[in-house]
Amino acid sequence: MSSSKVVVFRCGQEEYAVPIDHVVSIEKMEHVNPIPHLPSYVTGLMRMRGELMPILDFEQILYRGQAAGDQVRIVVLQTGDFLFGLLVVEAKEILDIPAEHLQQIGLVNYSKTKYFTSVANLEERMITIVSPSVLVDSLEGIKEIKAYMQKLKEDERAAKA
Repeated sequence: MSSSKVVVFRCGQEEYAVPIDHVVSIEKMEHVNPIPHLPSYVTGLMRMRGELMPILDFEQILYRGQAAGDQVRIVVLQTGDFLFGLLVVEAKEILDIPAEHLQQIGLVNYSKTKYFTSVANLEERMITIVSPSVLVDSLEGIKEIKAYMQKLKEDERAAKA
């Protein structure tokens, strides 16, 4: 019997999860450098373990609000060669979800929520599974941010050489 291992987090009053194979780490909120003129879902840039990455506010992406509070965490995700932090209200747990509890949802075809791939229907919980790569690629302005991050990395490497 197959299962999916995911990291569960909260945003608003709902629970969401990302596949653990995309998760690099879960971090406490540190200093984020705001960058003017970026899309509203980007809170700024943060350096973690020597890597510079954009921090994307999941609360802003979904609800146009801002993640706040003592439990706020950054789920550091890697999709291909793009490293980013997803700011969430609370990172809760690592969960192994049996395949029979995962249901595909019809919202995948809706352009604004195509990053929701399935729902884990557990006894007293419903957890929406998010594809990090589809999420990132669906965000307006992300191509420019990816290009900017790539240029920063190249400039840093050149400065060290």
